[in-house]
Amino acid sequence: MVNRMGATFSLRMQEDTGESAAQVAKAYSIARVLVDARDLWNGIDELDHVVPESVQLDALALIWTQVRGMTRWLLNLPGKTLDIAALVERYGAGIAALRSGLDKVLSEQDRRDYADARARWLDEGFPQVMAEQLAAMPFLACALDIVQVALEHGFDVLDVASTYFGLGQSLNLAWLAQRLDELPVEGRWHALARGSLRDELQTQQSALVAQVLHHSAGSPSERLAAWLGRDDTGLRFTLAMLNEMRNQREMDYPTASVALRRVAQLAAHPTSQS
Repeated sequence: MVNRMGATFSLRMQEDTGESAAQVAKAYSIARVLVDARDLWNGIDELDHVVPESVQLDALALIWTQVRGMTRWLLNLPGKTLDIAALVERYGAGIAALRSGLDKVLSEQDRRDYADARARWLDEGFPQVMAEQLAAMPFLACALDIVQVALEHGFDVLDVASTYFGLGQSLNLAWLAQRLDELPVEGRWHALARGSLRDELQTQQSALVAQVLHHSAGSPSERLAAWLGRDDTGLRFTLAMLNEMRNQREMDYPTASVALRRVAQLAAHPTSQS
């Protein structure tokens, strides 16, 4: 764990979540398996003197970010016991299904971003399979949220994923997530605040996805269209607020908090099922 994630990884996870070093190690072990990190690390190591070292470091950083995000997500699960085998079994199949069907569920903008990233990795000299894995990784940051919604509500993983990505674009939640990641960090409390905001956005987006899928029948795109097209004051206000925020040059912590509060209010407002 120290060799791949750094000497301060465990301590930072403990500070961020309040969990013990043993829990951090368990969560990391689960995340490492779910990401297929070992195979990726070995593949990158085998590219020594084949691709530029700086590009190898970029790939390693991408994996680090994914493993770190999943570790944090697992540490935030309710309850105090992390059974490695049980949780790998619980989430592994869903993540594998999402990974293999990613091209079917991405929004149009996400699909373009994925294609651009894949082309960049190929141009740098990475094998095709690894280039596709690395290009997909940013879109798998929400994989555990997607699988959790599918398991809790009995939906197909790809239906949940399609709704998740579609809602992210339609409601500007993907943009908001990016702006949260760009918030400046000056010390520990800023780091904790940014992480908490990101956690909150993922929680509320998952709640909204379940709401969309319960709202009506049909395909994921039809359900999303029906949910977005309903006559709802709160939805219109949220869309207007986030559209206005997009015109700002920078995001700050107070503005981010207002945005997250508005999204949470929307998620808490039930819709009638048709």
